[in-house]
Amino acid sequence: MEELQARHRKELKELQGRVTQKKKQASKKTRKGVNDECDRLEAELKQQHAEEIAALNGSASDQADEQSTSIATELDDLQISNDDDRDLNGGTTAAVTTADDKTNDTTTRKPNRQKARLARRAAEQEEIARQAAEEAANLPDMKQQERGRMLEYMKERKLQEKEIRADGHCLYSAVADQLNLLGIPLSTTPDEATPLPYKATRAAAASYIEQHQDDFAAFMDEPLPDYVHKIRDTAEWGGQLELKALAKSYDVEINVLQDFGRVEKIEPDEKKDDRSIWLGYYKHGFGLGEHYNSLRKLPG
Repeated sequence: MEELQARHRKELKELQGRVTQKKKQASKKTRKGVNDECDRLEAELKQQHAEEIAALNGSASDQADEQSTSIATELDDLQISNDDDRDLNGGTTAAVTTADDKTNDTTTRKPNRQKARLARRAAEQEEIARQAAEEAANLPDMKQQERGRMLEYMKERKLQEKEIRADGHCLYSAVADQLNLLGIPLSTTPDEATPLPYKATRAAAASYIEQHQDDFAAFMDEPLPDYVHKIRDTAEWGGQLELKALAKSYDVEINVLQDFGRVEKIEPDEKKDDRSIWLGYYKHGFGLGEHYNSLRKLPG
């Protein structure tokens, strides 16, 4: 839950930055449309957060309402300083206290408008969170259904699952487990001391992307050095780009079994002998979202 809430706060701050930028760029003619769009983006994000909290808790509990409302209030706190800045031509509503009675009167009125707006927004967000939690409770159990289908397709392909810890390193840990089964050394630097398995595969993916920037940079939404740092030194989740880098680093074909029996193959530049590994990909099966497990072949 702490990791989920941390991600929610990050997404809320990022959205606040986008909202502020949109409002600054709006003209008098587009101001209303921009404000409406920003309100819609905030409502959609908060509804998504409420659904994720409800899914993690397993039901639409009071705790889900409480947590989603708490995080929503944080966005309101971030936004309150910008709410009165509706004069998008650079004006500000900050009142300056002087000896003049009229100015003092203005100073006392504006906090009241802020307070009323904040209370209204809090009530709206609470209602959105309640409705989202209620809808989530009525949804089918996606986790159970996905799990059942995955087990069927594993059985068809004579695979058994080794569960990997859902800690942000799951893709790298699952690949490391598969490489160990094939007897492939994890470290791509022979003289390097052996690190934890997932650290070795993280380092291999990061190094490959660094050395083949032209193949990856176009698919990134941030500077390549920052992206590589996240792979090598954090618990940032891995995905398609990292799978491609790992397949090419270790010269193995990576097969990713997904829901409904779909298999995605990531090919190396040169496949050596029968060097294939299998991963199981879950979209709904784990509390924090997407997850990879290692799939081992059944004996016999």
